Amino acid sequence: MTLTGRVVYRDIETGVWVLEADDGTTYQLAGGDRHIKKDGHRIEAEGRVDKDVLTAAMVGPVFHVSSYRFV
Repeated sequence: MTLTGRVVYRDIETGVWVLEADDGTTYQLAGGDRHIKKDGHRIEAEGRVDKDVLTAAMVGPVFHVSSYRFV
C-alpha cells in the first residue's frame, strides 16, 4: 500500500508520530527510521496497515512503513 501525506508529532501520552494522509485518514506511524520523524515533512510511504492493533494513543490505524521518500 502507498500513502502520501504529512508527518506530524502529536503530544499524546508519551508522544506519537502520525501520518496525516492526503485522503484525510490519520495513521500512527510504525517502522521507518529516525529520519522519517520530521514534523511537517511530506512523504510518500510504502507499507501495510494493521487495523487490528490497539495503541495507547488511539489516533488511528497503525501504518508499518517499509520504505519512504520525501516529496
